[in-house]
Amino acid sequence: MLVAILVPATLICVAVVAAPRWAGGDDVSAAAAAPEPSDSGRAPRPEGASSSPAAKPRTTTAPPTRSPSPSASDAARSPRVPASGPNTFTVARAGASSGGGSAYRVEVEKGSGLDADRAAALIADVLAAPRGWAHGGAHSFHQVATGPAGMVIRIATAATTDRVCGAEGLNTHGEVNCRVGETVMVNLKRWQTGSPEFSGPLAEYRALIVNHEVGHWLGHGHETCPGKGRPAPAMMQQIYGLKGCVSNAWPFNAKGQYLGGPSVR
Repeated sequence: MLVAILVPATLICVAVVAAPRWAGGDDVSAAAAAPEPSDSGRAPRPEGASSSPAAKPRTTTAPPTRSPSPSASDAARSPRVPASGPNTFTVARAGASSGGGSAYRVEVEKGSGLDADRAAALIADVLAAPRGWAHGGAHSFHQVATGPAGMVIRIATAATTDRVCGAEGLNTHGEVNCRVGETVMVNLKRWQTGSPEFSGPLAEYRALIVNHEVGHWLGHGHETCPGKGRPAPAMMQQIYGLKGCVSNAWPFNAKGQYLGGPSVR
């Protein structure tokens, strides 16, 4: 669950004007919520944007009432994933820079067992990957530790994720991620164990979380399978089934072609 998402030009510091609410799948998203406590205090809202991601109208689609079934791979991959935490966060500082592009911050819940700087390094690699949203120089991103950030990626326990998402009426069932305004809540369970529907290395599923959420942040909605045997779009809710597609974490293929599918409204 990241910056996600899915398209507008590169941003210097992005203002979220009217973030859409997405329901179900690997993530659910809402328009806004108060930031949770962190080492840096209240998450600042971006200022001085020269452009912003494409805003979509708020939808009244209800959050799903089902949750994905836990798989044996959850326990096999990471047997000690805490279910709850203190709801306070450590900000990643290594890798922070004043470079150009869209500013984002990475935070990890204390007691989660994750190293914030290592998690941030993984996220940075995904954001810079040629098959990701940086493809062809269309977008660039830089990590910050302080100051304005157009996107905040928080990796949190299931209980904390449920609490933050639930405050906006989004039921994440202890299983999935959500996006609330500029804040992406990544469920620690998903980050550590992957998805029972995703066939591939855990690192690839983490890339899917980041690409899916950044895709939303960039204005992309959910998509579905374009045809049997084809790569599932990064903007597809793959945790709810592939519908004949094959697992895929990236918005573009090696030839630079967008791996999309029909829009889900």
